[in-house]
Amino acid sequence: MHEVMSKEDQGLMDKFLADNTLFLGPDPEIMRNHQLTPRSAMEEEILQKGIDPHQVHHIRGLLNSALGESFTMVNQMGAAPGAKWGDLVTGIYTAQGDLSMIAPNGIIAFAACCFYPIRFIMKNWVNDPTVGVKEGDGFIHNDARYGGIHNTDQSMMIPLFYKGELICWLSTTIHEGENGACEPGGLPASAESKYDEGIKMSPFKVVENFELKRDLVTFLQNSVRDPRLQLEDMKVKLHAVLRLRERVLAILDQFGRDALVGTLRHHLEAVEIEMRRRISEMPDGTTRVVQFMDSSLRESALQKISCAITVKGDRMIMDFRGSAPQFLNRSVNANIASFKAALCTGLLQNIWPDLPHTMAVLSPIEIITDRNSILDAEGEMPQAMSLMPLFKGCVVWTIPMNKFNYSLPKRYSAVIASQYDQAATFIYGGLTQHGDITGNFCADINGNGQGARSDADGEHSISPVFGFMCDTGEHEISEEDTPIIRLGAQRLAKDRIGWGKYRAGMGYEQIATARGSGLWGFMTGCEGSKFPSAQGLFGGYSCPAYQLLKIKDINIFKELEKNPNVVEVFDIVKLMNEQPIPNATYSSNDMGMTFELCNEGEIYMICQGSGGGYGDVLERDPKLVMKDLSEDLMSHENAKDIYKVVYDETSLVVDELATLNLRASYRKERIARGKPFDQFCAEWVEPEPPVNLPYFGSWGDPKVIYGTHIGQRIVMDGDKLQGMFMLNPKDVKISQLQAKIKELEKSAKSN
Repeated sequence: MHEVMSKEDQGLMDKFLADNTLFLGPDPEIMRNHQLTPRSAMEEEILQKGIDPHQVHHIRGLLNSALGESFTMVNQMGAAPGAKWGDLVTGIYTAQGDLSMIAPNGIIAFAACCFYPIRFIMKNWVNDPTVGVKEGDGFIHNDARYGGIHNTDQSMMIPLFYKGELICWLSTTIHEGENGACEPGGLPASAESKYDEGIKMSPFKVVENFELKRDLVTFLQNSVRDPRLQLEDMKVKLHAVLRLRERVLAILDQFGRDALVGTLRHHLEAVEIEMRRRISEMPDGTTRVVQFMDSSLRESALQKISCAITVKGDRMIMDFRGSAPQFLNRSVNANIASFKAALCTGLLQNIWPDLPHTMAVLSPIEIITDRNSILDAEGEMPQAMSLMPLFKGCVVWTIPMNKFNYSLPKRYSAVIASQYDQAATFIYGGLTQHGDITGNFCADINGNGQGARSDADGEHSISPVFGFMCDTGEHEISEEDTPIIRLGAQRLAKDRIGWGKYRAGMGYEQIATARGSGLWGFMTGCEGSKFPSAQGLFGGYSCPAYQLLKIKDINIFKELEKNPNVVEVFDIVKLMNEQPIPNATYSSNDMGMTFELCNEGEIYMICQGSGGGYGDVLERDPKLVMKDLSEDLMSHENAKDIYKVVYDETSLVVDELATLNLRASYRKERIARGKPFDQFCAEWVEPEPPVNLPYFGSWGDPKVIYGTHIGQRIVMDGDKLQGMFMLNPKDVKISQLQAKIKELEKSAKSN
């Protein structure tokens, strides 16, 4: 018989355990909860008394202005390339850590992640005598496992006290880039464990009495390749949130504590109520979409992301079960909190952009995953390139939600196909022409092609999939700071279109080399080289697949000195098809490339992709086809082959009758090729993935998951996933070459 512990003894036991916790790692209670916290006693008292809606509107406007001002400070003064291009955010949170508002510009996901570390601080540091939370403190954080997108993003968070009470939290976050990872630039595709990912800052105090603690700053500088960048942007983030603090204190002085606290809480609750209302407008039912990542950034690997969205009344459920299992030693995993932040971005950017940018939009939505999947990876898994599945999360809404919204009498945005969801850019590192060591990424990442809309073509290179207000930077500044030379920059990529009744917006080519450094290199972090990454909608085509192209073993500057006309124009298709540079090595590769040294004058080429098309290509207005031809966005071959338009190639005058007849004839060909669905499935659907296909995820039954572990196909239950260990591609290649040598030796002996 067990003796019942007294209340006093239980208290002593709880205190002992709390005082002797081995490690305060990411807290599952915090990290798995994306709902609003219950009202605090202060919030309950204020809202029960009632608030003036006109005053709420006024205070929101003042906060919006203050957030915009602090954003501009970081944008103008930040040292990181990402700061200059708007890859940052400033935000205000309730005292409990719920994200209430962000600046009019900025990356939604950064702020949507930041409430997790604030909740961690509130739970663990407020009453800790060795830490505490008081006026003048500031906390820093970058480890995505405690809340974040990836470890390149660093946040500064400060509590705001008024008359001795904690009123709210303020933050700013920048994609800093360099963070001391195993590859320069902060996005190591070759990371095989979290210990390859550079500094991993759990939320800790780095500011006291409104000043940075120099011992901790030195520690962080000592942990990265670019100590100047680390120091400068810590200062910038701190002073931006201090300016924001001044503005919020002025609001408190003018309107009082109750008005501000009530506004922040009312803002959140009003958004959640509006979300439930909009969900209840949609028809009950389930729509589904399947996405695929085709690379682990180290090898080709088809990774499934399965999503089913169910609406019933004012409830919405997003079910991602059946997606690929996590990788033990590949960095393309994401944790569930990061993935939810990507979902928040996609909802606010592509479906309901009129809603305030707050995490409350996700609060009424239930999100279901398989634990230890690539979207819900365990904390030890490397997550440096979590962007791969997170980008999918930003656009996963577009197909199923537009099916729900299509029939509604009132829409809150255009029906739109998927934006190009694999932001392609060069990540770089090495010794600059000025003798500085650095590593970061290029602003080309911020120009993804928009998906086609239900009533218009998509915009070219409109924005990154993760943020609608980012810039693509100035190449002149980049060339002044680094050895990177742009041989071709942001030239729209002809024929790389998401076709449809309305075509998608296109991306641009990026052609780069290096000059003036004896130690410089590039890497890329992108997939979509074999399986198109932006799907069409309602009959529209997906975007093409895109490759990384290289021209090696030459120095283009010396070649141009010998013959200025050796290259007529730096165009990827012309360079690869015509191969004008003698004695060069031309190669086509997957878009995922780990860090590689670049000799001076060697050429690397990638393409920012197109979104998905909308509607049947045979319904496209021939005049729009001619417009694309006149703007050199498309070849005559594709205008005729895909759109079936008859016209004069010189004058671009359409023969309308011949076009109608050609399209009618082609429709009959389609019908003749058609098969009943059951017959099609009988001919095409296999019982399981082909043995030679490196496939990860469910095939038919979402509860049965396939994977490849140490080179062997395995099958798992969806609720009992294990991590997949991938062989080193170099070891695989060496093994293949050794086998070939043995065959040759055996053949030589027999002869």
